[in-house]
Amino acid sequence: MNVNMTEKLNHGQIVDLIVANPDIRFFVSGEPGIGKSALLTMIVERTGYEGAYVDVPTLDLGDVAMPVIDHETRTTRYYPNARFKLHLGRAVACMLDEWTKGAKPVKDMTHPMFEVNNPRLGDVPVPAGSIIFLTGNLESDGVGDSLQAHSKQRLTRVELAKPDAEYWLENFAVPRGLDPIICAWVHRHPHCLASYTDGDQAANEFIFNPKVPQGAVVSPRTLEKASKIVSNRDKVDQSSLLAALQGTVGASAAQSIVGFVRHQDSLPSYQSIIDRPSEARIPDDPGAIAVLAFGLLEMVDRATITPIMKYMERVDLEWQSIFCVSLARHKTKMSFAFESHAFAQWCATNQDIL
Repeated sequence: MNVNMTEKLNHGQIVDLIVANPDIRFFVSGEPGIGKSALLTMIVERTGYEGAYVDVPTLDLGDVAMPVIDHETRTTRYYPNARFKLHLGRAVACMLDEWTKGAKPVKDMTHPMFEVNNPRLGDVPVPAGSIIFLTGNLESDGVGDSLQAHSKQRLTRVELAKPDAEYWLENFAVPRGLDPIICAWVHRHPHCLASYTDGDQAANEFIFNPKVPQGAVVSPRTLEKASKIVSNRDKVDQSSLLAALQGTVGASAAQSIVGFVRHQDSLPSYQSIIDRPSEARIPDDPGAIAVLAFGLLEMVDRATITPIMKYMERVDLEWQSIFCVSLARHKTKMSFAFESHAFAQWCATNQDIL
């Protein structure tokens, strides 16, 4: 069995590395659907730079730069396309997405952007301080990526780890407000975000595996789409919901997620929890409680945190912990959470969990 000894970094670590070293051209590799494209948004948020997303496989040579005639000197110059944002004359964050799948002429044209001295595109220099990085898939993914030796020497290759269930829920799903049913399902089935590179995953029917014939699979990318489908389930019938999920995350995951959709029907109403937190019904099924916990996490605000905390204190400590730890780490809700007496009291009592 081949063992991947490469050190893998999470999204936050790679953003730290790229921002700290703007003169280094990083090539970020990783398996399909794990959120490589999200790195640009994170870098833009961190630096305040203008972001330039460039989908390299879709480009032809004329989409990169065009020759322009200078009639006075009887020469031509190459003017780069505006999508690279280099014409702005200030530092930018440019992501060359899936560069390893690009056409050779496109790769050749963009290659001068990787030079240590005088990086440029066409006749336009890369503004000082700009961040230029590339993404692509692992060679073992078998999806057509190639990187020649002369390119490898100009790039620093790092591997993006596939986020596990805990990291994905905390850093992506919950902050982005993905449907509570999808969050609950992932929490109850963490192996759905395992990586085929992490040992023997041949029996894992949910994930991408290049050694197994597959259609749709579970990944951070497909889970985000599944969230939208589940959120709109009231507009379609059950057969349509199942079919759409099968085409998004695969048959096994779809059947399992639909089971979690049924839990929604057994939950107490949100209003009953707010109005009567000491009396509102507690579901018996663990799957239903999972949906409830993530649902309340999405709904909680300054006005409702006290009754919601009172209600959550009636469920098992495991689910109290999941709810409160997620709330404590939520980027937009943590501020009012720690202002709440009920939440602060829970944290003080259970500080060994946080």
